[in-house]
Amino acid sequence: MKQILNRLINQESISSEEAKRVLVDISDGKFNQSQIASFLTIFMMRSITLEELQGFRDALLELCIPVDLSDFNAIDLCGTGGDGKDTFNISTLASFVTAGAGIKVAKHGNYGVSSSSGSSNVMEALGVKFTNDVDKLKQTIDKAGICVMHAPLFHPAMKNVAPIRKELGVKTFFNMLGPMVNPSFPKNQMVGVFNLELQRIYGYLYQNTDKNYSIVHALDGYDEISLTGNTKIISNTTETMLNPSDLNVRQIEQSQIFGGSTIDEAAKIFKTIIDGKGTEAQNNVVCANAGLAIATVNTISHQDGFQLAKESLESGKAKVSLEKLIELSK
Repeated sequence: MKQILNRLINQESISSEEAKRVLVDISDGKFNQSQIASFLTIFMMRSITLEELQGFRDALLELCIPVDLSDFNAIDLCGTGGDGKDTFNISTLASFVTAGAGIKVAKHGNYGVSSSSGSSNVMEALGVKFTNDVDKLKQTIDKAGICVMHAPLFHPAMKNVAPIRKELGVKTFFNMLGPMVNPSFPKNQMVGVFNLELQRIYGYLYQNTDKNYSIVHALDGYDEISLTGNTKIISNTTETMLNPSDLNVRQIEQSQIFGGSTIDEAAKIFKTIIDGKGTEAQNNVVCANAGLAIATVNTISHQDGFQLAKESLESGKAKVSLEKLIELSK
């Protein structure tokens, strides 16, 4: 580790094989907490390379507990987090709206590190019990249209890193990795990333896979379609710029999608929106993201996906999906 740290401190990069080896060694408990913290910190102060991210991804996928959900042609909606915007749980809500529209969702999530409430925090607060039992996961995705995979249950290799990430409390390269290491290896993915450089790297890595994908970054900094301005979208076939007017909705203010400062507040906002009592701005943001997820799987236009998402939310189908998941997870 000392040699790797010295090279990184000298602004050198490491190969994908070296990056992979470091994560495997971390999982084997070969390094102390100070060394791991230093390794994470260096990557907060310099850009990560394509090779490094690829190596980290390959290590986590090799070390994870895999789940075969290939029968369901599922999609994962997952943001990197780390955008510092403290929005409500948009991608998690959009996951239930997507499920309510009849698209199977394999949702990968974790507790918040750099935000007050991550996907797993709000799911837990609403009564969802996490499991890595494959039969249980298949049952929930079949009956509720969605299963929730709490990352620590599938990535035991990262138990040495989790407490350090929590103590640091800022985004690390693990934020960048989260969406890439879904243990069910979904064939469809909608990913939100926190800057354009990471979007470019994701685009390059994903074009070498057999996935259907949409990678989004709102140009004012969000790791999702925020409707606060333009959003760049990279998919298998195109690079496009989405303006709120393309979905026939108004541009919104940042304050309209704030997510509260506690887990309780986040859960309350989540419940309000899925109950069909959200504001126009909240509903439109959720449906803009769910609509793109639906369009990614069904290869329809984003506009058509948006309408299907609105129908799922307004009819209560999204809420039924959440209630069924809570019931089945007990």
